[in-house]
Amino acid sequence: MSDRQLPASSNIPPQPRRTKPIGLGFLLAIILLVGFIGGYWTANREKGLVNPLNALQALTRLSPNAPAVYDGVLKLIQQQYVLQPVDSTKLFYGALSGLVRSLGDPYSTFFTPEAATAFKNDLDLSIEGIGAEIGYKEKRPAIIAPLPASPAEKTGLKAGDFLLTVDEKDVTSLSIDEIVSNIRGKAGTKVNIVVERSAKELPFTVQRERITIASVTNRRLDGNLALVQVVSFNEETLPKFDAIVRDLLLDKPKGIILDLRNNPGGLLDVAVDLTGEFIGKKVVVKERDAAGQERTDSSDRDARLPQTPLVVLVNGGSASASEIVAGALQDEKRATIVGTKTFGKGSVQTLEPLADGSQLKLTVARWFTPLGRTIDGTGITPDTTAADPTKAGDENDTQLQQAIRILTSQP
Repeated sequence: MSDRQLPASSNIPPQPRRTKPIGLGFLLAIILLVGFIGGYWTANREKGLVNPLNALQALTRLSPNAPAVYDGVLKLIQQQYVLQPVDSTKLFYGALSGLVRSLGDPYSTFFTPEAATAFKNDLDLSIEGIGAEIGYKEKRPAIIAPLPASPAEKTGLKAGDFLLTVDEKDVTSLSIDEIVSNIRGKAGTKVNIVVERSAKELPFTVQRERITIASVTNRRLDGNLALVQVVSFNEETLPKFDAIVRDLLLDKPKGIILDLRNNPGGLLDVAVDLTGEFIGKKVVVKERDAAGQERTDSSDRDARLPQTPLVVLVNGGSASASEIVAGALQDEKRATIVGTKTFGKGSVQTLEPLADGSQLKLTVARWFTPLGRTIDGTGITPDTTAADPTKAGDENDTQLQQAIRILTSQP
């Protein structure tokens, strides 16, 4: 999924790292079946009793002809495929990957034990890569957001660029995790990426670096305004934001600009509690599964900044958890949202460990704002539209300048 799934360096919008039961019988059956296959194989492999592919025959009970089809395909591969011998373990994991891929969901992925280990390492706050979140836009793999001062940003990659090739390999039909695995690499090495932007193909050579994510920064602007930028919602975000809030309570700024541009998301609980600093103990986001079962996530914090005028900056690189924050503040009429329409990543994934060290990442629900507006595929529409800046510097930042005008016009 990336150079990571929660702070990242080449990845899809991050997901909450919490484990919760899946209330869908069909999805639960898949997880149990995959877990059984993995456990059955692991237990018997040590005894030398079973080929891992035999366990997959449980799937062939789906129709009367399924066993014959399954056995026929397997026999043809094992006997006639030109490159022999065939690796049975590779076929086994390939079959499981195909099972998940058939859902047609770019955010659901099966990880082999090796890939699961790499994925776990990706959750570090310091990683090696190009510093860009990868996701799907208009059903095509795209750059969600280059992180500030990252190799991706410095090279010229932009939010919304559609990915075509990575080191001359066509990635248009690959899953997000497969694309990211091709982009990642050791610091100091280079990767060649071709993107489509405004119907033109553009090549980029990006040198990978070790990316350390500073999740929250703040500075003062003229007119007694505070600019707080949240780059990602990770384990460090709330402690840093808490310190910033204490300073704001002492300084009493005339207004706050919360910059969520190019923020690809992160930990759901962090986003919920950060929102609570402005709206208190209210519903921040709703989740709804395929059975229509709904749950709500509310902050347990008392609002310390309930009245200070607030503007939130967003753009096409604002995704997932940042959309949750913007949507809740908009629904509560607590902030004016300024910028361009957000990315539209509003699905929920769970990460299920399996018996042999493999993992299943599965989409199990959708996110909605407190008023029930969908996020997935739709995004958050700003209250005031302002184009993305084309030049560096505050004076050229059209969105920031619009936010300043809104706050300075407040009585």
